[in-house]
Amino acid sequence: MNQQQFENFTASTLYCKTCKATMPVRERLLLVLPDKEIFDYLCTGCASSVGQREVTAGDKLMALAAQRRRRGTPARQLMP
Repeated sequence: MNQQQFENFTASTLYCKTCKATMPVRERLLLVLPDKEIFDYLCTGCASSVGQREVTAGDKLMALAAQRRRRGTPARQLMP
């Protein structure tokens, strides 16, 4: 299997203890730090927090490079 398929996961449903069921979730940006961003997953039924996800700066750069490869856009050269 190709590892690029599994670079970035986002949840669409998670188990909510309050609702006692698997519920759809929405992702909310909780905190931005110099080296990472923290996202909170909120239950769409009761709006309680059901999980978190951290995205590091390196992960963001890798995801951006993967998008460019898929679109065929060349990466920018830092030093001419």
